[in-house]
Amino acid sequence: MCLGAGVGWTFYPPLSSSAFSDGIGVDFLMFSLHLAGISSLFGSINFICTIYSAFTVNTVTRTSIILWAYLFTSILLLISLPVLAAAITMLLFDRNFGSAFFDPLGGGDPVLFQHMFWFFGHPEVYVLILPGFGAISHVCLNLGCSPDAFGFYGLLFAMFSIVCLGSIVWGHHMFVVGLDVKTAVFFSSVTMIIGVPTGIKVFSWLYMIMNSRVSLMEPVFWWLMSFIILFTIGGVTGIILSACVLDSILHDTWFVVAHFHYVLSLGSYVSLIILFIWWWPLVTGVSLNKYLLQCHCIVSNIGFNLCFFPMHYFGLCGLPRRVCVYESSYGWINMLCSVGSFLSAFSGVFFIYILWESLVAQNVVLGFYGSSSVITNLFISPIAYHNNF
Repeated sequence: MCLGAGVGWTFYPPLSSSAFSDGIGVDFLMFSLHLAGISSLFGSINFICTIYSAFTVNTVTRTSIILWAYLFTSILLLISLPVLAAAITMLLFDRNFGSAFFDPLGGGDPVLFQHMFWFFGHPEVYVLILPGFGAISHVCLNLGCSPDAFGFYGLLFAMFSIVCLGSIVWGHHMFVVGLDVKTAVFFSSVTMIIGVPTGIKVFSWLYMIMNSRVSLMEPVFWWLMSFIILFTIGGVTGIILSACVLDSILHDTWFVVAHFHYVLSLGSYVSLIILFIWWWPLVTGVSLNKYLLQCHCIVSNIGFNLCFFPMHYFGLCGLPRRVCVYESSYGWINMLCSVGSFLSAFSGVFFIYILWESLVAQNVVLGFYGSSSVITNLFISPIAYHNNF
């Protein structure tokens, strides 16, 4: 096979070795991953240097927590990407230059590749969700203006704890490869401990929302509560999967698919929607239609839960993922998931229509935007075309 790469997204040897995938498509795919990794490394260095140069002694506590989220995200990428690059390079050497890093016949170990891959793979999910954490924290801080423990520093140190713990739990993706008991218990325990700083963030968000004067009919309030509820559902299933005994049964079932979609996919998507609602008036100078946003929130949540929640049942019944054939008794539930996926896709198109409608209706926003307590959030709306921000 000259073109294409039938090795999945994980590149596990021996499937990705030259004996089973001898086409150049696999080599090109690994080379493209190298290029993507280099761009991410340079981008991370850029973020770290820019944020560090912007921080001073007097502005650290008055800086938006989104900047801290991007700083932690960049640090995670700097730590994890070189390990993935090393693993891919070793695999390329195995394929093209006769080495045996992952070939048991030459003294190698294919499980070593899984360790190196997931040392990058798990911090990567935090790379995707940490900016969302920063966005939710930023909005809640501006709504609640909480100066106490359930405020800036609590969210900041919780995020720092998540970064530290998230770098040492890659083994929970590998409970079924034959880890010894002590190693499995370690990874299982540390994975459960991540729930502590995550719970601190969730309760801090709830505390700030409860102490804010935001109207219960505001779309941003609806979406904040949606994020917290969806993320909490995914967090509870994550605690279930972190137990090595239960994960041995649920591994590679639809239960895992439901878990990471509730935590990662919906978390990232909802945080992006919240940022659009929060900053669209600032960037464009026009407001969004609240009634359309409320309808969008309702349709989205129905679609999300209709699509992903039945997958928990699939997983508990032992239905494996990546399998297109299933018993007929699962047919009607699978149909519900399909309807939910179409509703979710429709909600995305509907949101684009809401953005277009705001530009056409031109319901202009005048005056200042944001709180003066956060210097990176004090702007005149709309923003000037040429500015230093």
